[in-house]
Amino acid sequence: MSKSLNKIMAQFNVNASIENYGNGHINDTYISKPDDYILQRINTNIFKNPAELMDNIENVTAFLRKKIAAYGGDPERETLTVVHTMDNKNYYQDGDACFRMYKFVSNTITIENADDPMDMYRAGHGFGRFQALLDDYPALTLHETIADFHNTPKRLEALEKAISEDKVGRVKDVVNEIKFVLDRKEMASTVVRAINDGEIPVRVTHNDTKINNILFDADTREAICVIDLDTVMPGSALYDFGDALRIGASTAAEDETNLDGVHFGIEKFKAFAKGYLEETSKFLTKKEIELLAFSAKLMTFECGVRFLTDHIDGDTYFKIHRNNHNLDRARNQFKLVAEIEEIEEELNKLIYGICAEIKLKNKKK
Repeated sequence: MSKSLNKIMAQFNVNASIENYGNGHINDTYISKPDDYILQRINTNIFKNPAELMDNIENVTAFLRKKIAAYGGDPERETLTVVHTMDNKNYYQDGDACFRMYKFVSNTITIENADDPMDMYRAGHGFGRFQALLDDYPALTLHETIADFHNTPKRLEALEKAISEDKVGRVKDVVNEIKFVLDRKEMASTVVRAINDGEIPVRVTHNDTKINNILFDADTREAICVIDLDTVMPGSALYDFGDALRIGASTAAEDETNLDGVHFGIEKFKAFAKGYLEETSKFLTKKEIELLAFSAKLMTFECGVRFLTDHIDGDTYFKIHRNNHNLDRARNQFKLVAEIEEIEEELNKLIYGICAEIKLKNKKK
């Protein structure tokens, strides 16, 4: 395999040894030695149009580079750099396989679980700054790399289809999980309906804001660069805020099976929200702010629905590493949803309190 990958790397005019890197669910990722480049095999079972995918990434990163340079930042560290092939293409196709390459951002770390609220605060700044820099990017010019990715009602439809087909005979074992979802079906359309009614705007959104999709400076632990841009497309800021909290505020890993240890951390929520709103409160609408706490519940619910659907379908989307892995993930998410429901009013008060603090601080400047 390494020999064939070296031939792929040669298409990008890179000659180096290579090894596996990271633990992503979707794409296969490799790093060159010395640590100069990241090579990824794009999962074309999920991203069916790699040309559109890479068009989005190239255009967004080019836009970010200009913005970063304008405020005196370092574009080489603060956004991804796409490496072109020798014939100046932004990805290389070898039969059915598609590969892309980025420059490696040195002296950075990733964080899988933010036990320190300060890491959540910095992550909030990182994702908030990403949205702030792209606030004037024409969102509707981006391709939709995965149709209806955060369309929660569509996710419910996919689950209901999986239940009716029951391809691998698993429905009988997940009756309680199915009931949990269907009891909350009404809330699924809240954000989609608000977008369609013009109550909240369409923005450029990352759509997969796990904390491990930020590179942090290895020395200062400041959020440096947002990565994994495959799902950058038109969406709602609520998707990014809520998805970041569904895993970042959890006290356990996404696939933890001991649900007694799975809780939604209020201090983590508060820290992330503070960092995020310090970057975004100046342009978020009143309605978006009103729905921020709700979005943490909705995105956690939606992800649980996706895990449950994939389990029922036979584990065709997310990579699994054990039997019932997707079911474990779904149960984990549903435990968090239940906890958020109990503290949602408190989370809303925290959001409005943070906004008031920011407003007062800005007045004093």
